[in-house]
Parts: sequence; C-alpha cells; structure tokens
Amino acid sequence: QKKSFSLLQTVATAAVFSAISGWYGFMFGREAARQELAELVESLKNASATTRDSASSS
Repeated sequence: QKKSFSLLQTVATAAVFSAISGWYGFMFGREAARQELAELVESLKNASATTRDSASSS
C-alpha cells in the first residue's frame, strides 16, 4: 500500500511539474513571439517610411 501511494505521489508530482513548466514555456514563447512581431512591424514601418521619403524627395 505504501509503495503504490509513493508511486502515485511521484506520478502526481511529475504531472504538476510538467503542467507548470509547460505553462511557463507557453507564456514565454508567446511573449517572445509578440516581441519578434513588434520588431518586424517596426522595421517594416521604418522601411516604408524610408521608401516614401526617398520617393518624395526625387
């Protein structure tokens, strides 16, 4: 009885740890993706602004 309980406890602990690490990984990945997207949008904005400026000056 003690052995099966400790096995169950081990499995439960592993499941909880897995869920927490998965959640943190998901949140961190989402944040990183959002920052990359923001940088991409910013660079595209800058590129289009530069194109517009050079087109209007010529």
